[in-house]
Amino acid sequence: MTIQQLKYAVAVAEYGNVTAASQKVYISQPSLTVAIHELEKEIGISIFSRTNKGVVVTNEGREFLGYARQVLEQTSLLEEKYLGNKTKQKRFSVTCQHYSFAVNAFVDVIKKYGGSEYDYTLRESQTSQIIDDVAKLNSEIGILYLNKKNTEIILKLLKKNDLVFKELFTAEPHVFISKNNPLAKKKTVCLEDLEAYPYLTYEQGEYNSFYFGEEPLPAIDHKLNIKVTDRATLFNLLIGLNGYTVCSGVIDSKLNGSSIISRPLELDDYMKVGVVTHKNVVLSQYALSYLEAIKTYIP
Repeated sequence: MTIQQLKYAVAVAEYGNVTAASQKVYISQPSLTVAIHELEKEIGISIFSRTNKGVVVTNEGREFLGYARQVLEQTSLLEEKYLGNKTKQKRFSVTCQHYSFAVNAFVDVIKKYGGSEYDYTLRESQTSQIIDDVAKLNSEIGILYLNKKNTEIILKLLKKNDLVFKELFTAEPHVFISKNNPLAKKKTVCLEDLEAYPYLTYEQGEYNSFYFGEEPLPAIDHKLNIKVTDRATLFNLLIGLNGYTVCSGVIDSKLNGSSIISRPLELDDYMKVGVVTHKNVVLSQYALSYLEAIKTYIP
């Protein structure tokens, strides 16, 4: 087993496609395929399951890749310290729900490690995609929330995928609204106050149920509903249509501007926001730094 073979295996897992991986590691597709087959033969397991759409990491492969990433991380540290290899490309990925603190912490990691080459990924995505990305090792870190309604379902899914949830903070539900919204004059908002305003939520694709939604608002018959896929669009609609969304109340005016404010929502619920990681993976220095950076932006 060689370091290079480990790099090949991790690349294939990251890109989910041998052709794309071969281009990134500068080797022909046939040579990469042979290298992976030789590695699997040597260690006695199938790291990948081959399909018509590409390759999928097997359960045994996930555990192996967790160890492989640790070895490659330590190799990188050795090269930087003793070989003066400061230009080695750095890789780190996060998949999260739409939280400004997640973006701020990501910026801090890039500023800290920077370098002349890096390949960092931040995906603000659907809840199901967060679980899938961390399970398939496409991201080291996932960030999502639990509440009274979804905790049992989400924790079962995490356990099924060998993932663990660690709480960052717990907040009472709030609403984000425009500072010009008539509700901005109120210290707290109740459900009846919101009836006349458009309710903005993040679209969850085929998993578009309240178990996977980012908003801990119970399933009510709301007349005005708008689904969006990104935070910028949601905030523009909050301002343009005097809409609202339900959230943790944590917002960064430097990142999102001063036009959006939060107000406590009178709702018997909570938002337990936390980090999702794979139980078989030791986090990289970038992931650990990211988790430390998050602490400076949350309550």
